[in-house]
Amino acid sequence: MTIINSAVSAYFSARCGSIEKMLLHPIDCQQRTFDLLINTAKKTDYGKKFDFSTIASYQTFAQRLPINDYNSLYPYIEKMIKGEKNVLWTGKIDWFSKSSGTSGSRSKFIPISRESLWSCNFKGGKDTLTLYVNNCPKTKLFTGKTFSLTGSLRQSDINSKAVCGDISAILLKSLPYWVNLFKTPPYNIALMDNWAEKLEAFAQYLKNQNILAMAGVPSWILMIIRRIMEIKNIDNLCDIWPNLELFMHGGVNFTPYKQQYQSITKNLYYLQVYNASEGYFAAQDISKSDDMLLFVDNGVFYEFIPLEDIQKENPRIYPLEQVQIEKNYAIVISTNAGLWRYTIGDVVKFTSVNPYRIVITGRTTHYINAFGEELMVDNVEKALKKACQATMSVVSEYTVAPIYLQSKTKAAHQWLIEFEQEPDSLEHFSQEVDNALKQLNSDYDAKRSNDILLQKPQMQIVPKGTFVKWLANNKKLGGQFKVTRLSNERKTIEEILELISEK
Repeated sequence: MTIINSAVSAYFSARCGSIEKMLLHPIDCQQRTFDLLINTAKKTDYGKKFDFSTIASYQTFAQRLPINDYNSLYPYIEKMIKGEKNVLWTGKIDWFSKSSGTSGSRSKFIPISRESLWSCNFKGGKDTLTLYVNNCPKTKLFTGKTFSLTGSLRQSDINSKAVCGDISAILLKSLPYWVNLFKTPPYNIALMDNWAEKLEAFAQYLKNQNILAMAGVPSWILMIIRRIMEIKNIDNLCDIWPNLELFMHGGVNFTPYKQQYQSITKNLYYLQVYNASEGYFAAQDISKSDDMLLFVDNGVFYEFIPLEDIQKENPRIYPLEQVQIEKNYAIVISTNAGLWRYTIGDVVKFTSVNPYRIVITGRTTHYINAFGEELMVDNVEKALKKACQATMSVVSEYTVAPIYLQSKTKAAHQWLIEFEQEPDSLEHFSQEVDNALKQLNSDYDAKRSNDILLQKPQMQIVPKGTFVKWLANNKKLGGQFKVTRLSNERKTIEEILELISEK
């Protein structure tokens, strides 16, 4: 295995030229991507409708094509699921990634072309491992197994020849055979559909494996490893996985979970990735920084809408070379699977434009602006981190929604929090969060001034396991589903309050 590890590590080290190209010539990479997308899709239904054959510049592209969401592209996607060729992208597409649709209750089915699999998803994975090997040249990663929590697959209800499922499951079934030599568990466990049975099967299988790396959504991975520790009656993962060195995580902000992982592991390298149903967009390239390098030569052409314009009929929209640091933008993508000027719902902020690095700050629908406070998930995660440090507590899950101003009710934010380790005083914890939010967000600070409009946060501790039960009740168990952190609506918080009251 040592020889194999050296050979595979050398392979990824040799790919540093690909990373260097992104670092030194990002706009050239984006221009080549733009040209390839337009030229390839000229003869598709969508390309003919908007006359791609006469689009020679970004300006023409931006003037001619509308901004799309899932609803506006769905008529085309439905044709693709039914088996029609050359609709949004060339050829026939058989794979469709099922997105949880966190900005709405409806599931979304995202087309996955052969080109997007290889030049976006697989290339993104290779670039991520290249970054890791470059940062950790003495890695022994390829002497053992990587376990990742994958979803499941099923035939489409529209066409039995079309396959739908989590992007993780599609990638698992499409990977070159040699990659699976380093992955675990086997298909019969990895692709199980029943999540309660699946998590237990994962734990029972992995407890005796030589695991070098983990990959997946932090909350779900944590459930598996805690179950393994329970089975083996241990307090630290190193007791069963002494060679564990890497955790590749994504899907949710890692801040609330990092302390929990650090309490049960040691010397673990945390590598954040931005791998969504729509594509593999970025990965952390500096170990001690939370931002991620944007992948600009992965078959995706990026545009960005300033968050303050997201609800406008004619928002400003900028290509990559026009973005500014420290501003919140909604991402718009055009891809080699046929998503044209598609808003994926994520909000990012650039920390650097040389090279282009981003942090995910929230969702276009996951924020609170009920009273003009413009509270983003990024603000809340940082405030929680400070409060946890000040009170020696650990947060597992949470959700926040406004209490709207009424004749007998004053305006406030209501918090439901599930702690792994509770603070000695919830009042102290709440005060720490409130003070941190005032420092992080001037709009929040103004609305909290002297308690004239927005009152202090109303926090309630919920029993352990509450959020998992809420997910189960809503049939949202699985790696693709996440708890709604912030919302201007009270639907999520009311459902959880009702669940608690039923006890």
